[in-house]
Amino acid sequence: MILVTGATGTVGRLVAERLSGTGPLRLLTRDPRRAPLAGPGTEAVGGDFDDLGSLREALTGVRSALLVTTNPLAPGQDENFLTAARTAGVRHVVKLSAQAVADPGAVDLITRWQRDNEELLRASGLPWTFLRPRAFMSNTLSWARSVRDEGVVRALHGTSRNSTVDPRDIADVAVRVLADPGAHVGRGYALTGPAALSAVHQTEILGELLERPLKLVELSQDQALSGLLARYPEPLARALVESAVRGRDGAKAHVDPTVGEVLGRPARTYRDWAVDHLSVFRA
Repeated sequence: MILVTGATGTVGRLVAERLSGTGPLRLLTRDPRRAPLAGPGTEAVGGDFDDLGSLREALTGVRSALLVTTNPLAPGQDENFLTAARTAGVRHVVKLSAQAVADPGAVDLITRWQRDNEELLRASGLPWTFLRPRAFMSNTLSWARSVRDEGVVRALHGTSRNSTVDPRDIADVAVRVLADPGAHVGRGYALTGPAALSAVHQTEILGELLERPLKLVELSQDQALSGLLARYPEPLARALVESAVRGRDGAKAHVDPTVGEVLGRPARTYRDWAVDHLSVFRA
């Protein structure tokens, strides 16, 4: 049996959809009623990363697990999961991490948390694989309202280039790794798109597809921080701004071939992603 955590999130949901019908599948969510799938071979179970007992129960009978944690302010959650996984005899943990962990210059809170999580998994004795994506192309969904209402994209460091990746490609790689652990154990996969684009370039692509002029408005660092503070606790908001400064200095522009090597096809482009999500940006 395969267990997918984060099954209501961006990557976990896509992985669950792809694994549905391929074999026994268990989805771990805090509220099973919100699970994206149900039916023969698929079960949704309730559990919480802060509740070790619920994790032990959810992991019983599981062969491979996709581990997706999202709260750097709760550093004990990965350790809880790995403790429960060892107890349950899980044979492979696929950890969704971040490409920044491989950059010694990345020392923001979020990257340190992911780096520590990787070390926990290495030290656990469990067979592991790390998925290390760059920023998701779907992050630009945060522009949808201003694009629809004003024809405007607001971004910090709009000319910074980032080799963003389509979450569908991350999910496709995760499924390959979960289905055939032996070929991927002990590997850390850098997952990027096929080109490093700036917010300026992405805005141009959206404008072409929408057939309307779009304008990019450059945010100051204070403006960006203010917007982030409206959505995140202060330590996370400041970490995101710190990460953006690294992007401005070119730290996120490297393109890696791993997606194509694992999947046997090219990584999806930002244009590919935008075409499939264009209705969200239409006025």
